[in-house]
Amino acid sequence: MLSRSYKYYWWCQFAGWGFVGLSMIFFAYTFEQDLTSKFMARIGLVIVAGIITTHMLRWVIRKLNWLLLPIEKVLPNLLMAVIISSIILSLMVMAGVNLFELSTAKSLKLEFSTRLLASTLDHGLFLVPWVLIYYSYHYVEKSRRQQVSTLKLESLVKELELKTIKAHINPHFIFNALNSIRALIDENPGRARDAITELSNILRSSMQAEKLETVSFEKELNIVKDYLALEYIRFEDRLKVEYEIDEDTLDQPVPPMMLQTLVENAIKHGISKQMTGGMVKIRSDFKGPHHELVILNTGHLNGSVNGDGFGLISTRNRLQLLFGEKANFEIKEIGHNLVEAKVLIPVLT
Repeated sequence: MLSRSYKYYWWCQFAGWGFVGLSMIFFAYTFEQDLTSKFMARIGLVIVAGIITTHMLRWVIRKLNWLLLPIEKVLPNLLMAVIISSIILSLMVMAGVNLFELSTAKSLKLEFSTRLLASTLDHGLFLVPWVLIYYSYHYVEKSRRQQVSTLKLESLVKELELKTIKAHINPHFIFNALNSIRALIDENPGRARDAITELSNILRSSMQAEKLETVSFEKELNIVKDYLALEYIRFEDRLKVEYEIDEDTLDQPVPPMMLQTLVENAIKHGISKQMTGGMVKIRSDFKGPHHELVILNTGHLNGSVNGDGFGLISTRNRLQLLFGEKANFEIKEIGHNLVEAKVLIPVLT
């Protein structure tokens, strides 16, 4: 069954070439040319040959994906295609005229090459508007689809931001942090006050994350340090933290809460599953034109860590939306009982 757009295309074909035929009749009548049966038959030949030729031209345009190319790149090929199509159209009309004996006495006196040249120039004037209309229609249609895609993307971004913010406020982490703080109140009141400040900083950053596209790496690192300080209360000596930070990277932009999400992932799927605990190491350095962030943790990959977890999907999507193909994220096991999450972000110059 023909699609709606394909039916519309054929209606436009018949209407367009029908208008060409009516125009030829109008001009013939205006210049007092006899509207004989042979003349009307020649017009019919032009209409049929025109529909066939432009349909072939359309097939070439779609087959070679010219609609996807910038107009400046496809223009030379398109001009050549119009010239060749004009010659084909002329040959088809001339063949039909000879086959059905529709020639006029005046045309028979001309050489074949002269008739072909004149016919090509004449019919080429019909193909140029056809190409312009065809490309204009697809340009408008492409713009409309892009607008729809943009709206869908904006909706997806908002949904992703909402889910990301909700994911940052991990209730299990908050409950664990509050229980740890409660245990410290009598034992170490000063540390309990510091822990409340650290938890407050994390919650404040989570709430502000949806308002910012990027934050400085220094600000993100401070939040992670607060997070790890709270987790250290729970894990104590089972958690070892190491930092290897190039100070020149501190002013580089990173998505807010991205590093915290990856470190939380390392704690949840790595350290918490080790009987003897383990190590989390954060490394920040420049690697060529990229800011390289590496989170190493003791543990193994599993189904949720290996690309299916929301935190990892969120990280990939946010990097893609902010930096496109210039950014990259990967997570893998290296050596024995060690997982590496690596983020590459283009350097801000």
